[in-house]
Amino acid sequence: MTVESTSDYWRIWFYLLEAAGLDVQLVNAREARNMPGRPKTDKLDSAWLAKCTERGMLRPSFVPPAPIRQLRDYTRLRADLARDRTRHWSRLEKLLEDALIKVSAVASTMNTKSVRDMIEALIAGERSPRALADLARGRMKARRAALIEALNGRFDAHHAELARMLLDQIDALSVQIDKLSRRIEELIGAMPAARGVNADGTTGPAAGTGQDAAVLPALARLDEIPGISQAGAQGILAEIGLDMSRFPTAGHLVSWARLSPRTIQSGAKNSSGKTGKGNPYLKGILGEAAAAAARTDTFLGERYRRLVKRIGKLKALVAVARSILVIIWHLLSDPAARFCELGSAYHASRTDTQRKARGHIRQLEALGYTVTLTQAA
Repeated sequence: MTVESTSDYWRIWFYLLEAAGLDVQLVNAREARNMPGRPKTDKLDSAWLAKCTERGMLRPSFVPPAPIRQLRDYTRLRADLARDRTRHWSRLEKLLEDALIKVSAVASTMNTKSVRDMIEALIAGERSPRALADLARGRMKARRAALIEALNGRFDAHHAELARMLLDQIDALSVQIDKLSRRIEELIGAMPAARGVNADGTTGPAAGTGQDAAVLPALARLDEIPGISQAGAQGILAEIGLDMSRFPTAGHLVSWARLSPRTIQSGAKNSSGKTGKGNPYLKGILGEAAAAAARTDTFLGERYRRLVKRIGKLKALVAVARSILVIIWHLLSDPAARFCELGSAYHASRTDTQRKARGHIRQLEALGYTVTLTQAA
């Protein structure tokens, strides 16, 4: 049975047919309709899809099983609520700046206990910059003079009322996000494929957590990759699932996620094209992971630093995100596999020093210099 993907309208029919026990495949309308000289009606489209399905001419799209779809609904809602919470923090920062309160210029982020205490004191009626600065905690105490200057503003009653509303919205969203996170952990823990295996071969919700575990849980395996957090690993599992047999190779998964390099050839000219839209939630998680890994002293961090000189920041981040997704495919394809950090010196250790020296010598000789090499002590 073939169902053509049309916005979100295909979902109800796909789920009903799947629940009835039929073998259903979802196909992209682009691959089924692109036939010149054929009339376009719903009945003719259905007959054409049936013929193409009978002959095996259609490539099915990836639709995860029902447990993964449920997990995906929770992780996507959590991501959406987290974005909404970030917007409320931005609105609160804008409100404070309207009141000439520039605490964001001193604090690294608005979401700190020190800033929260100061805002609560402002709402309660405290207006003394020195008294507000005394509420600073930890390392922010060392910046008391800057805090006093930043907190000297014109915060009035209407600012307090609006700030209270925004803080209440932020608190409500935080409660919902925490509730979703607990539910996501329960769903993943209930999946047999996501569980680990102890050294004695037993498995269960808490298996695979020991030092001598034969197989780590899926989240623990992904969490070893630089840049991937616990929430990021949960989101990745929700988007691509645990069964990597749907993607024969890592290249298939990378291509489905639209992270493959694309070359456009026209005659003798080759140019790079856009990777494509792909899954926005998966690409967002991988983009955050790549940006975090780029700042580490690891193989992925060194890969970013090597590429950024040649292709720029954005393309280098996409390349690192692709490398992370390839690692994920290998870890999920073989549950016994573990992430192995190659180190930031991996490329340098594999460099042919003699060949590199000959290249530098040729460049210097081309500039008119005579080069004599002396071995360092």
